[in-house]
Formats: sequence, structure tokens, C-alpha cells
Amino acid sequence: MNIEPATMEDLEEILNLQKITYESEAVLNDDLNIPPLNQTLQELKKEFLSGLTLLKHCEDNTIVASVRAHESDGICHIGRLIVSPDRQGRGIGSNLLRYIEGAFIHCQEFHLFTGIKSERNIKLYNNHGYSQVEMDDKLVHMVKTMKI
Repeated sequence: MNIEPATMEDLEEILNLQKITYESEAVLNDDLNIPPLNQTLQELKKEFLSGLTLLKHCEDNTIVASVRAHESDGICHIGRLIVSPDRQGRGIGSNLLRYIEGAFIHCQEFHLFTGIKSERNIKLYNNHGYSQVEMDDKLVHMVKTMKI
């Protein structure tokens, strides 16, 4: 596994990958104005400096996947799990999800969300023990509770 913490120098490459990855999600969910497509490098740098945990998965010195998370009141909030479109379906997303959960092993709950029409993502999260707890016209919110 080539998963490691991202650095400030990685942010531009991660942001570019994020925009490529979320283009298909935006089309799938009929919303081209989603935050991941509009995030600026300055906003990502601010997020990174706030203490966000940001991981990357590299192949041949290129970032092909990433995930980020932060903790609040014992809850790990996972976001923007991205895998390059040409690398999807190879288990990279599952590996990143397990790795980020391991980095927050002390948390009792993990929260994340995805687009309501993102069936592949929903299936991935269900396979990792996440359950749907809330749904609106655009998003599915999911939670995984750890057993003590």
C-alpha cells in the first residue's frame, strides 16, 4: 500500500484530481455546482493548516487517490474520498477508507456523505459497515458505529 500523509506540496495535485473525480459525480447527480468542483487551492490550504488529516495514495510518483478527515466530539468526519477514474474498481478506495478509519481508531463513530445517485459509492460504504441515516434530495448521509 502506498498510503501516506499528504504534504502542503501535494495540495495542488490533490485538488486537480478532486476536480477530475468529482466531474462525473456532478453529472451523475445533476449538479455541476458542488463544493468539490469549486474549491480553490487557497481554501484547501486553509483546510489543511486547520489540522485536517489528508492522506494520499501514490503510484509511480503520481497521486491517484486521496481522502481527508477530521474529528469533532469523538466523531470522525470523512470526506472527499477520491480515486482517479482510471484506477477505480481496484480496491484503492477501500484501502483508503480502512486506513483513515485506522487513523481515528479512538473514535466511536464515522460520518460521511455521498450523492444520492452515487450507487457505487453507497455500495462501497455499505460494504464497509456504513448505514444510511439521512437522505435529502441530493445527499445520502451515512454512519458507522464502532463496537466498544
